Amino acid sequence: MRLLDVATEQIEFRELVGRTLGFRAPGASTDRYCTGRIAFRADGPPRYVPCPGRERAVASGQCASCADKDSFRFVHTVHRSGFVSRDLEKHVMQPHWLYLAAFANGTFKIGTAADTRKWGRLAEQGAICARYVAHADDGKVVRVAEDLVTESMGLRQAVRSAAKAASLCLPIDVDRLDAAAAARAEQVREMLTEAGIAGCTPVDERWAPPAGREALSENVSRVAYPADIATGSHGLEIRTCVGQAVIATVDDETYVVDLAALKGRRIELGAFTSDLPAVQSALF
Repeated sequence: MRLLDVATEQIEFRELVGRTLGFRAPGASTDRYCTGRIAFRADGPPRYVPCPGRERAVASGQCASCADKDSFRFVHTVHRSGFVSRDLEKHVMQPHWLYLAAFANGTFKIGTAADTRKWGRLAEQGAICARYVAHADDGKVVRVAEDLVTESMGLRQAVRSAAKAASLCLPIDVDRLDAAAAARAEQVREMLTEAGIAGCTPVDERWAPPAGREALSENVSRVAYPADIATGSHGLEIRTCVGQAVIATVDDETYVVDLAALKGRRIELGAFTSDLPAVQSALF
């Protein structure tokens, strides 16, 4: 979990798996603050820039001012406009990967990852299993390929965080899902081979998921966390992370908690506990 100390503006990365996450969200569930932006530079690595005014978020987790200064939004259309600004050139013109990801509900997604984000991008996405289907010379070429796969095969380019988390409440046959992803990835590679996009080479490479995913195949009842984590006190024993969602226990009950709801929230860490109502497990 990435946390920003609002007093010092220092970033902290907190390990979650195998640990207790205790926190209190003192504000209203509608209180969301700007998460700042990533500043790309031609002469160095990207750096995080906190919101200077600590403003409320209005869209996509940002205030209007930070959103206007966020050049990364142009990355998604650079293959159509043909223009690459000097600050984005280093990121866009590095090698990229095209991947096919499979999620817990059987949904497939086609997506891209810069060479420096090859593994981490899929981990953050919450993929259960995935295949790299092509290697591209740069970010322009990979997005041409991505759009072609969507247009030709109907594969979506986004899956909602809430839908990913909800699907984790049901039993998952990881081996069966992996086999389905492999078959679908082969279809994508065949299409790309026929298309012959310059600078895009079809590949067959399996993504290695984070440790702990085997817990998803266990015959354990999981239900959605029955409280709003954006307000009140919570104490979660984290078993595994799947993207922005976690599998956690509270008083020996297993829950799926969508931590994406904490984006832009102000919380206080500590030895807090959850006070939950009784819930009924999912029926199969």
